[in-house]
Amino acid sequence: MERKFAVQLYTLREEVKEGIRPLFKTLKEMGWAAVQISGLPKDYDQHEVALALKENNLNAAGMHVSLNRFKNDINGVLKEAELYGTKDIILPFLAPDLQKPEVYIEIKKLLNQIAKENPEYRISYHNHAFEFDIEINGQDALTYILDPANNNQILAELDVYWLEKAGRDPVSYMTPYANRMPIIHLKDMTSDGRQTYAEVGTGVIDFPSILQWGEANGIEWYAVEQDVCERPPLECLETSLKNLKKFAKQIK
Repeated sequence: MERKFAVQLYTLREEVKEGIRPLFKTLKEMGWAAVQISGLPKDYDQHEVALALKENNLNAAGMHVSLNRFKNDINGVLKEAELYGTKDIILPFLAPDLQKPEVYIEIKKLLNQIAKENPEYRISYHNHAFEFDIEINGQDALTYILDPANNNQILAELDVYWLEKAGRDPVSYMTPYANRMPIIHLKDMTSDGRQTYAEVGTGVIDFPSILQWGEANGIEWYAVEQDVCERPPLECLETSLKNLKKFAKQIK
């Protein structure tokens, strides 16, 4: 399982500005197997990213891609994914002004069209908590966009913190997406009243059960993301990795 642990680079969005190649070297030395492409500087060089992956023997555990790029630069996105050796392309977020039923209806059509036209790639959607407050045809927006029925080809990239934040039990919620979720997002929630981001294994979320489910149901990458860190992000990631490795030893 340790070969499936990845860093979501949004966690290191400030550190990556200081140099992609040295940062990737640090992550490899820490023990990570992959990075998920996100949070890079606006002027990043795709070939530098590809080189950093290759020279550090790191995999790319998918790419987070803006809605704008899905709409207006999908060919560029596919070429970039090919450069990094990944087939997973994920829509990670919708701006507040787009969090509306009609937008989700449009996006579901768009992502399905892209998936059908490019069957060698996998298109996924990453959740927060706001989707549960949007209703579409009797379903919340997350259920709507991920619904396995009617040949929907949009896969899940569920974030266990946001499920917990929305009052859902992560393992129970994930059940319908068995073998439809190649990547899962892991971050913990503090046990105090703030319910804010925490390193994996230091808060309230039951990670052994999540890992157990993941190993039985097709998870290929466990991507650790900590949106806000109260210590240096690399230290937080080191704590998360240490605890993940401990939990992995409990999985049979």
